[in-house]
Amino acid sequence: MGRGKIVIRRIDNSTSRQVTFSKRRNGLFKKADELSILCEAEVGLIIFSSSGRLYEFASTSHHANEVCLHDSTINAYDLPSRNIYY
Repeated sequence: MGRGKIVIRRIDNSTSRQVTFSKRRNGLFKKADELSILCEAEVGLIIFSSSGRLYEFASTSHHANEVCLHDSTINAYDLPSRNIYY
């Protein structure tokens, strides 16, 4: 017996939303690391929280340095839009 489906929508409770964000962020970082190991791929991942905090993952130190350089040039007006088009 598997897990039930969940509806993907905004979580209203801010504490629950932050906990979910942290757990899913860590899950994405783990998957990115696994992808880089299994497929010998160079993987970079950048995540902005709703408060504007930046989280990044890079499979190689070379790319981590590039992310750090880019991070120093980001200001509050450069944050990504919440409107995502697929």
